[in-house]
Amino acid sequence: MPRLCWWQFCARSQATDRVALREGATMVQVGTPPVWSRRRVDPAEAPGRTPWRTDHPLLGCDYNPEQWPREVWHEDVRLMREAGVELVAVNVFGWAEIQPAPDRLDFDRLDEVLDLLHEHGIGVNLGTGTASPPPWLTTAYPEVLPVAEDGTTRWPGGRQAWCPSSPVFRELSLALVDAVASRYGQHPGLRLWHVSNELGGHNSLCYCDVSAEAFRRWLRARYGDVAALNEAWGTSFWSQRYGSFEEVLPPRLTLSTPNPGQALDFHRFSSDELLAQHRAEAAAIRARSDVPVTTNLMVTAHQRDMDYWDWAPHLDVIANDHYLDHRLADPAAELAFCADLTRGLAQGRPWILMEHSTGAVNWQPVNIAKQPGELLRSSVAHLARGADALCFFQWRASRQGAEKFHSAMLPHAGTGSATWREVLELGRILRALPDLAGTQVSADVALVFSYENQWAADAPNRPSELVTHLQQVHQAYAALRAAGVGVDVVPPGAPLEDYRLVVVPHLYLVRDTEAAVLQDYVAAGGHVLVTFFSGIVDEDDRVHPGGYPGAFRDLLGVGVEEVHPLPEGVTLRLAGGTGGTVRRWTEQVRLTGARAHRLLGEGPLAGRPAVTVHEHGAGRAWYAAADLDPEAQRALVEEVLAGAGVQPEPGAGPLVEVVRRHAVGPGPDFLFVLNHGDRTVTVPARGTEVCTGTAVDPTLEVPAGAVRIVRLADEEPS
Repeated sequence: MPRLCWWQFCARSQATDRVALREGATMVQVGTPPVWSRRRVDPAEAPGRTPWRTDHPLLGCDYNPEQWPREVWHEDVRLMREAGVELVAVNVFGWAEIQPAPDRLDFDRLDEVLDLLHEHGIGVNLGTGTASPPPWLTTAYPEVLPVAEDGTTRWPGGRQAWCPSSPVFRELSLALVDAVASRYGQHPGLRLWHVSNELGGHNSLCYCDVSAEAFRRWLRARYGDVAALNEAWGTSFWSQRYGSFEEVLPPRLTLSTPNPGQALDFHRFSSDELLAQHRAEAAAIRARSDVPVTTNLMVTAHQRDMDYWDWAPHLDVIANDHYLDHRLADPAAELAFCADLTRGLAQGRPWILMEHSTGAVNWQPVNIAKQPGELLRSSVAHLARGADALCFFQWRASRQGAEKFHSAMLPHAGTGSATWREVLELGRILRALPDLAGTQVSADVALVFSYENQWAADAPNRPSELVTHLQQVHQAYAALRAAGVGVDVVPPGAPLEDYRLVVVPHLYLVRDTEAAVLQDYVAAGGHVLVTFFSGIVDEDDRVHPGGYPGAFRDLLGVGVEEVHPLPEGVTLRLAGGTGGTVRRWTEQVRLTGARAHRLLGEGPLAGRPAVTVHEHGAGRAWYAAADLDPEAQRALVEEVLAGAGVQPEPGAGPLVEVVRRHAVGPGPDFLFVLNHGDRTVTVPARGTEVCTGTAVDPTLEVPAGAVRIVRLADEEPS
């Protein structure tokens, strides 16, 4: 057995997957362990997960001092203080820096950076450094490299070149985590632990032989025997029946459509494997430190492979990375949805925006720069919807590497730039909001969202590839946002009694227990709006019996005899005086208790229902059986909201966001108004406007492109 250094032995006791370490030299640690790192936290003493709190909103950033000479560090810290930066993420991609060779640890530079930040009153968000293995690791252990669906290996040179199921990577990464946690777990400047980075951003699905064996273990645990797996996957179709688990593979590239149940379970497995890496790193940290632990999620339109509803309970604070996606029709609406979803993952508690950008990113086909004022608007949009910290990637724009054209707080143009001036303005506004932290957003509307539905509903061979799950979720959310109502995003099966209205867009996959929660909610007096292709299959992607909309058929009082997708570019008029059109999707609906509310005005289904409403128990269930155009969908949403007694925020609209954060205990409420339009708007408000420091009563004017935040005055007694 090779000789192992002290930190490798510690890590071995933490690992969840065991491998025999390869023969190697004794580890040499460079740098004397500082006094603050000597005490090891006994797990028996540790109070368990530590909640993250801040008594005022924080401005933060991702910092990569390893890219810069030491003389730059002091200038950076001085400018951070000027901008109001209070939380800095370091060592996110630090593995090669602190372990330059398999037998050598070098903490000298990281020691200096942490001490420098602490001396200047800046808190540290310390990365474990495990996001990307250094070249020596993948050279020595090429078996950790991920394999794509087509069987080809993905090589080093980018980032995240590791297989989530690799026991070699797991053990070596945990050894690094234990070394970092042992050294810095008691550092006085440490505010937060940052596990890895955007787990699964590039390596979420690995199809190698190691992953195949891990997948088989996962399936054994899920199904117990291969007969149950065959039943769940419907393997009687196309002669796919398995005789043993050893015959099962990941859904590698096939000549025809792969088994949908196999693909769905592989997504579940892959999300669980990455979560296991987070949990293993977090356990190694918690054995050495009682500082809160998180990882930066990617609650965005382009992350489809991790089920964050499963991940959220394992984070001490929810943290998210979000960048405006200009490939979408309405990037600002997608930002708002993702912020509300992040708050949902946090169960209504404040959360951290771990990364966003001051300007353009570097990874979209055309990287659009933010317009004047847009930096402030996009930042405050997250703040309004529950964030208690706003952090940017990154602090200083890189001069080399794949992200050298990604914007930063300190851009290539330096402190004479408009970007720097907007950063200073954001820092000033956050310092003027000491009593905002801890306030929460409340909503009368819940929108049901499921990551499993992205995997199942968007699978090949569906009725129309013009329709995607997230597209329909975004459309429903955009209509609610334009109507000016607050929205909580919740998973299927979540308690619903606190909401006046529940919106269920395109919920293709639903369990019987989840459908029962919705049915009971409506029967007790709730209102629900369900959109087409919902309730179709169960958790095994097996069609619910009795016809569409399956699990929701009795709730909605309709049956669907056949779906009639529309070709690209084809629209059909709705009948009736209010106008409107449908596109992409229609259905041949049969009324079984519901009444028609809107009819199709032309096409082969002319005269058939496009929207229905059903009185179910003491409540009301609406069904949109067609893909309504934005104006028709907004009109329907406004009618449904009115019937449910949901009051919109005065002054809100498609280009004007109005959001409230409410004090949990004593303290003021806050009103956020974001004007995305090109003209001044007026909303009712009474209190003190924070951005300008002016008194407001009875109305607030918000110039084009501006944001305003009102510390609301107490309501006068009636």
